[in-house]
Amino acid sequence: MTIKLTRRAALGAAAALPFASAATPILAAGTETKAKSTIARSFALGDFTVTTLLDGSVPRDDAKALFGQDVSDEDFAKVSAENFISPDVAQFFFTPTLVNTGSELVLFDTGLGQGGIQTALADAGVTPDQIDVVVITHMHPDHIGGMTTNDAPTFPNARYVTASSEYDFWSRMEAGNRVGDMVAAKVTPLAEKMSFIEDGGEVSSGITAIAAYGHTPGHTVFHLESNGQRLVLTADLANHYVWSFAHPEWSFSFDADKEAATAARRNVLGMLAADKVPMIGYHMPFPAAGFVETRGEGFRFVPVSYQMMG
Repeated sequence: MTIKLTRRAALGAAAALPFASAATPILAAGTETKAKSTIARSFALGDFTVTTLLDGSVPRDDAKALFGQDVSDEDFAKVSAENFISPDVAQFFFTPTLVNTGSELVLFDTGLGQGGIQTALADAGVTPDQIDVVVITHMHPDHIGGMTTNDAPTFPNARYVTASSEYDFWSRMEAGNRVGDMVAAKVTPLAEKMSFIEDGGEVSSGITAIAAYGHTPGHTVFHLESNGQRLVLTADLANHYVWSFAHPEWSFSFDADKEAATAARRNVLGMLAADKVPMIGYHMPFPAAGFVETRGEGFRFVPVSYQMMG
């Protein structure tokens, strides 16, 4: 895949990012009696246990500007109506994923940094100091916000993994860039504990990186396989369960390289549909897991029900 990412395009997308300050955890500390059915959901994948962790959720009123800026109001409204949703509002979910491989606890992304990740981990029976590996799919604020708490590492015993192109890009930003400043505050202090992964690299046995550049310079999704069972963590490949699937060519406003992001969506979603491999998407409706089927020239997200119950 050819990447045509420019610094201006990346900065323009990053400057508009609302998530780090706009979203709040869906449940506050002290509501653990409710949390069992709402903020942690486990699935069996061979010998792995995969748990999605709801860090927060927030509505956005400018849905078409986010997901349909290149299409007519009529076309956007038509697709929305066909799927029983408003064309005006998008509900975002923020869902890090924990993978227990049997030998390591691997956390993918760290959420907003407002306490939701700690609460969701507690609901799953895990404390932050038990995390062995933290994988950062990309460095937008809603994925790295939870890396530190009160300027100390949230996951003090973990090693960290991310794409070198992702870290290199954002860490070179001058002061005043929103993402660059957060990377400097949250990621750079942990750089000595960080290793860098490329397309096809292995995080741990059964967990492999797949380059899906375009949303950001080093945006990476991850293929899990255990005992012949497969699943892909798609991160921000597709950011809405209707619009991004039905029309993967529709630009998402935070995609830095829109052409590359579209190609990545088509490539990965096409593979998931053809091979009938389940997925977990960071911004999908909680519990964020589902399947993909082809529909016309696009795709359809089919939410998980009782499949893969852990």
